[in-house]
Amino acid sequence: MCAHLIFLQKRCSSSPHVAASTANSDTLTGVLERIIFFNEENHYTIADFRPDNAEGKETKVTITGALPGVQCGETLHLRGTWTKHAQHGDQFKIDAFRSELPSSVYGIRKYLGSGLVEGIGRAYANKIVDAFGTATFRILSEESGKLRDVPGIGKKRATAIKKAWDDQRAFRELYIFLQTYGVTTGQCVKLINQYGSEAKRVLTTEPYRVAREIDGIGFKTADRIAINLGYANDAPPRLDAGLLFAMETLQEEGHTALLEANLIDYAVPLLETESRFLEARLMALVDARQLISHAPAGVDNPLPGSALLQLPANDRAEQKIAATVVRLSKVGSGLPPIKADAAVEWAQQKAGFAFAEQQRVGLKNALVSKFSILTGGPGTGKTTILRALVEILKAKKVRVHLAAPTGRAAQRLAETTGGFASTIHRLLKFDPAKGGFVANEHQPLATDFLIVDEASMLDTRLAAALLQAVPSRAHLLLVGDIDQLPSVGAGNVLKDLIATEQLPVTRLNVIYRQKGQSQIVTTAHAINAGEPALPPAVNEVAAAQAWSDLTFIVAESAEDCVRKTIQLCTEFIPAHYPWFKPIGDVQILAPMHKGTAGVSNLNVQLQAALNPHAKGLRGPHGEYRPGDKVIQLKNNYDKSLFNGDIGAIVSLDGEAGTLTAKFDGAEHVFDRGEFATLAPAYAISIHKSQGSEYPVVIVPLLKGHFMMLQRNLLYTAITRGKKKVFIVGEPAAYGMAVRNNEARDRSTHLREKIAVLTGKP
Repeated sequence: MCAHLIFLQKRCSSSPHVAASTANSDTLTGVLERIIFFNEENHYTIADFRPDNAEGKETKVTITGALPGVQCGETLHLRGTWTKHAQHGDQFKIDAFRSELPSSVYGIRKYLGSGLVEGIGRAYANKIVDAFGTATFRILSEESGKLRDVPGIGKKRATAIKKAWDDQRAFRELYIFLQTYGVTTGQCVKLINQYGSEAKRVLTTEPYRVAREIDGIGFKTADRIAINLGYANDAPPRLDAGLLFAMETLQEEGHTALLEANLIDYAVPLLETESRFLEARLMALVDARQLISHAPAGVDNPLPGSALLQLPANDRAEQKIAATVVRLSKVGSGLPPIKADAAVEWAQQKAGFAFAEQQRVGLKNALVSKFSILTGGPGTGKTTILRALVEILKAKKVRVHLAAPTGRAAQRLAETTGGFASTIHRLLKFDPAKGGFVANEHQPLATDFLIVDEASMLDTRLAAALLQAVPSRAHLLLVGDIDQLPSVGAGNVLKDLIATEQLPVTRLNVIYRQKGQSQIVTTAHAINAGEPALPPAVNEVAAAQAWSDLTFIVAESAEDCVRKTIQLCTEFIPAHYPWFKPIGDVQILAPMHKGTAGVSNLNVQLQAALNPHAKGLRGPHGEYRPGDKVIQLKNNYDKSLFNGDIGAIVSLDGEAGTLTAKFDGAEHVFDRGEFATLAPAYAISIHKSQGSEYPVVIVPLLKGHFMMLQRNLLYTAITRGKKKVFIVGEPAAYGMAVRNNEARDRSTHLREKIAVLTGKP
């Protein structure tokens, strides 16, 4: 079996419900009696188990955990811990196991009668075991012709039984082989699901292929397997896979293109090899089109290592964005005749006030130009322009579409403009069967004017999918705040488009919201300007001014920060703002995941404080309870849920091992195999908050977060607060963040592509 994890077997104590403890774990040995629940995706199992030391056959315990490939009747050696379920009592939670084919007549009879081998039901299992006893498995493997001596089994049935038995034996042997080379139980499941009986051949001949094709098995795992198989350190397949892994790793840091020299510098220590070997393999990868190489623009004799390298998918995505810039500029507008100046005057009269000059320019740019950009911080009038633009377009019977990267941003866009808005994924209509969007360059959107808010969140691939679906005669307006954090995905699309200086860009920098009185807005702009002066601060939560929309609460330590954060949620906010729901309306935004004041620990502490009594189900990210706020971690096109969506758990089904969560009014059921895609969301990272606004935001800010303390991170966190913002932390950490404007540059090739296509370097 895959999970033949070797450990010292300890003898159980006299009670079948207690096992000897070693290093905080217990062991059990016995027979798998009955499988109560089995998840096909991750092999999570709930089963009845009869320990060897049970005095009577009726004595059983419940075991839970991943048990791939096991069948009733097998002897299992388990290592794990005892837990107590609220409804079902004592259970043994499996950390590791190994299995053996049953050796007793009882076990063999149960094993064959489980339906494992096609053609052998309970009745035939009894007949076969009655005939051959403990030699049954040897007969099946070596002398299967004797099966015809069993009453009712003829030649055809005997042949079918032999084939099914051999297939099952091969399956078991494959698991044993996989475990030998360091493959974990979960990885075994993924390999078997992907390759079936070919898994052994793939691993022995193409071990690095699994890193490319199976989510959750990365280069490091494949590399360990390959080295165990005897691959040399400088073997071309290893270096090729390592270079591609390095590109993908650096892509996760936001880069869509890398200098050849930088890639080699990164890969040398990673692969523990020499740069000369990597240089040769880079040429081979470029020749095979697994990497795309771009020579420096305008340089006749480029220096070695100066080429920019890209993964093909990133190269194609940037090409599509550049092509859209050119296509929209070459085709005339499909809008009905609109006199821009008159339209602006009409919109001002309808609004009841005169627009500022920057606002008038932005509105006219959108009406006149096929592709324009509007950027500015909070309170600078973006909403005023968008509302006026939508009203003008509606009055002219223009088909206008509004979109944003996240559901919350789309909802906010709809509320502020009076138009219908959707997420980009829903606008483009992802088709899971085809693995792509329905709307594309061949089937463009049925729109005359597309407005995209929170465009700073657009990564290269999503931007490419969106832009190529814009009809050639339509207008496109991108709206965003370039001072926020860049997209989570690779690329820097909004900044790159602005940097080309080939599109009309309106920059708003005058504060209008609440006539400049909002502390949230003025603090955000002070942060952006690099002014480290601390906003109004108090030492205790009780001393906070309820009327202020932004307060700094000094914390002396990480523990004090957590205590005061919980105090805000459980005491201060309910007392002073009873209309805000502590779970639904309050969002904690932390710079880091780890640490006392990190996302993970804050979620544990806040769940205990805000939702302490509910019974839950365990998952990879903690316990899930009814009433918990949760965040979706991956796009799930089947459920129309996307990375960053926030919902709430409404119910659990302990027997079925499922939970039901509500997102934007729609309920979705998650089985245990999907629990890993959900995490508690009492606290989330600041990166995950992009594109969203929350009534109340609390930001833990400590010097211990120094690795993440950057101006754009703090600026993004502050601007997520709609009504109230509390910063809980150390004044020195605030100053560190404001002074640190050295946001990491992202390496891309988009500007160069646009320059080549437009002929305007």
